[in-house]
Amino acid sequence: MQVRTVALCLTMTTAILLSTGCTTMRSTDPERTATEQLLLSIAADKAAESLVLNIPAGTRVFVEPANFEGYDSKYAIGAIRDHVLRQGLRLTDDKAQAETIVEIRSGALSVDQQATLIGIPKFDLPIPLAGDFTFPEIALYKSETQQGVAKFAATSYDAKEGSFISSARPEAASSYQEKTVLLFFISWSDDNLRRPED
Repeated sequence: MQVRTVALCLTMTTAILLSTGCTTMRSTDPERTATEQLLLSIAADKAAESLVLNIPAGTRVFVEPANFEGYDSKYAIGAIRDHVLRQGLRLTDDKAQAETIVEIRSGALSVDQQATLIGIPKFDLPIPLAGDFTFPEIALYKSETQQGVAKFAATSYDAKEGSFISSARPEAASSYQEKTVLLFFISWSDDNLRRPED
């Protein structure tokens, strides 16, 4: 009985290996995928939109980015400048001409990843005189989640006197993509990524 059970397990494993194949797919050539860039930029857009500046419309504003750091910081700073303009404020690149200085800072601007696998992970199996063989992943259940997180804050003060005007309370914003695989072949995904065709 035990021999039959072992033989059955070996037969099933062989069938799975043959059906999954040994192909390798490269999903991206740049350092980061388009999905990662979307996760960051969408979270940045949401965090920028959440900033409440409380500055009268028409005020000449200089956005001070010296204390703003983070991955894709240039895009994030651009999103904040866009938000400032949408509030009816006037941007100036000359600090001396500004009526109000808005200092911006980043509390978070990155991507978190989490994965759960029930099954056998991919691993390299050394074969004498032939090199390594990559044993493919066998997933009874697999869940992968990527989440973009952004948290921005802003403090504004009078450009001439240096006196406090307002402080925009920082609020975290996020984006996500979830992928799930069940019983090797059944898969689905969910996300809140806005794409051009949406």
